[in-house]
Amino acid sequence: MKSLLANIKITVDEKVYLKDPESSEKGQQIIQHGILLIDELGLEAFTFKKLAERIGTTEATIYRYFESKHTLLVYLISWYWNWLEYKLVFATSNIPSAEERLKIAIHILSGEIENDLDFAHVDEVVLQRIVVAESAKAYLTKGVDADNQEGFFLSYKRLCRRIAAIIREINPDYKYPDSLVSTVAESAHYQIFFSQHLPSLTNINNGKQNQLEEFLTDLVFKAIEKQ
Repeated sequence: MKSLLANIKITVDEKVYLKDPESSEKGQQIIQHGILLIDELGLEAFTFKKLAERIGTTEATIYRYFESKHTLLVYLISWYWNWLEYKLVFATSNIPSAEERLKIAIHILSGEIENDLDFAHVDEVVLQRIVVAESAKAYLTKGVDADNQEGFFLSYKRLCRRIAAIIREINPDYKYPDSLVSTVAESAHYQIFFSQHLPSLTNINNGKQNQLEEFLTDLVFKAIEKQ
């Protein structure tokens, strides 16, 4: 099955971009070096001018692909969620136990990231750092409702729905599967961030990724335990 999935293209909703960056070598360079530069500078200091200088092109070329650095960020975050969904589908495809599939889902949300050679122009390890540090900025904006109507967050919603369906399979009477999944997904980011920068806010030790997985697994399974 791995050989069948190896040629899958991670697609992002077309409303996020003006021109599909996967459609050209220049577009893929924008994604590759955009990830590296946002990680290096932070979103606030990142500009299309700096990105254009990095890859030897013009700002106008980048603007042909993305309307703004906000939409570039949304694209990168959406790509990440789609990639996690791809990993989840592959990892759970032949596992009948819903409990085991849920544990795999939690592992994928919280586990240590390794670069995926199937997508050579994306450094997933660096991209995860952007997701941890910057992803909230994709939707904590005044324009979130308009962005939502445009479908900017479909990737995140689809992954959460897929995991929530597993919870409903385990306990159909549990009232809050969607809330629980989104809480776990966000908590995974916050706990990583806290462990790196605000350690007094967490019991997770930076560098011990299994602690985060153990915490989230304990949280989820105790929450959905049948009374």
